[in-house]
Amino acid sequence: MRAAILHETGQDELEVREDVETVAVGPGTVRVRMRAAGLCHSDLSAMSGVLPQPAPFVPGHEGAGEVTEVGEGVTGLAPGDRVVLCWMPPCGRCAFCTRGETHLCTASLKRLAEPTFRFGGGTAAYGFYSTGSFAEEAVVAADAVLKVPADLPFELAALVGCGVTTGFGAVVNTARIEPGATVAVLGAGGVGAAAVQAALVSGAARVTVVDPVASRRERALALGATDALAPEDLRAAAEGLALGGYDCVVEAVGRSETVRAAYDAARRGGTVVVVGAGARDDKVSFSLGELFFNEKRVLPSLYGGGDVARTAARVVELWRAGRLDLAALVTRRVPLAEVGEAVAGMRRGEGLRTVITFD
Repeated sequence: MRAAILHETGQDELEVREDVETVAVGPGTVRVRMRAAGLCHSDLSAMSGVLPQPAPFVPGHEGAGEVTEVGEGVTGLAPGDRVVLCWMPPCGRCAFCTRGETHLCTASLKRLAEPTFRFGGGTAAYGFYSTGSFAEEAVVAADAVLKVPADLPFELAALVGCGVTTGFGAVVNTARIEPGATVAVLGAGGVGAAAVQAALVSGAARVTVVDPVASRRERALALGATDALAPEDLRAAAEGLALGGYDCVVEAVGRSETVRAAYDAARRGGTVVVVGAGARDDKVSFSLGELFFNEKRVLPSLYGGGDVARTAARVVELWRAGRLDLAALVTRRVPLAEVGEAVAGMRRGEGLRTVITFD
């Protein structure tokens, strides 16, 4: 089959090969025929080494497709089921899962050392975070897929696997903003755009989007944001609010300078939600004095900050009700053969979400 391979961490180029195979379906695993895959900035972070991932590997963790084969012991899934990939599924048994913090379960990370692809006559390759959606097929653990309704188009379902669930959950699960709140979203990519819609659904009175790319700001306004600013205009906008800052600022970039800007833009007693996946050595600084005096809450949000399956289901129901516009997040569709060029486009800051198709 065809799949995109990154041979070494730090490389810029992906090679789309036609001699790639999956491992066989075994106990507790399923085979998924990919129909669409979203290109997420986390894929670039894994390629560059910001996120740990053994190489060579097949990037992609936002994916939607159909189950074609189930292994021994798998229940609740059958060939023909429409599913999305879940790149960090909870085990349901650990201390985090039993206390209801399933999004903090790291049991699945043990699978990173298990290759799931082969190419070139036998060279082993991994799937990004044990998924690997930039391939025509993938064999994954049964708990790494979420069933979705058959009426949800594949290209929209793919986004539910990460970007939309992450941005939506950061607002609904982590920030829990109140109706009438003022909200700023730093970064208007796919995750930020989902956060904008979540803030509106939650009843925010003002949603300000901050992004250096004019086309992204325009798209955010089309999604319902009340205003859109270049980064250099954020401070003045925050200081002009009644409380001297926003009730909630969502950082969807993953850089220390934007986290610091988010903190500065929040009002005293406000909330800063850090969604962007940043590098381990990228440190942000706060003084003990300002932390104490301002009483601003800094809340990281991992994978939507709550039960992934429940958050994804809420996203689907709101889409069905016409409250979330998932289609507006897809700005480009390209075949798998053009994934390398799409990666380069994302590095240039183009669009909100590119969807890889497998027709």
